[in-house]
Amino acid sequence: MNTSHLEYGSVLATSVRVTDDSLTVELSDGRTIIAPLVWYPRLLYGTLAERSKWEFNGGGTGIHWPDLDEDISVEGLLLGGPSRESGRSLQRWLDQRKLRSAG
Repeated sequence: MNTSHLEYGSVLATSVRVTDDSLTVELSDGRTIIAPLVWYPRLLYGTLAERSKWEFNGGGTGIHWPDLDEDISVEGLLLGGPSRESGRSLQRWLDQRKLRSAG
């Protein structure tokens, strides 16, 4: 049986758009991936301004949102899975956001 191995590093993100309910990423091979925002809670809880401020990592192998401390890889998007952040980690992050906004 022949199997092919996808070289994730050869497929890069070329554009990113975040709406109130989805993350859309255009890829260098012509595909578009649309994922529900609930898969990425930090993006979901982020403001429009925070979601709009993103940058590519590794020339497009990943996407980073500095204000949300969120990183999403193209490989993860291609594999079709949600964030693997633990509930405990997310809760600490949410608590820190509340403290910053209150102070």
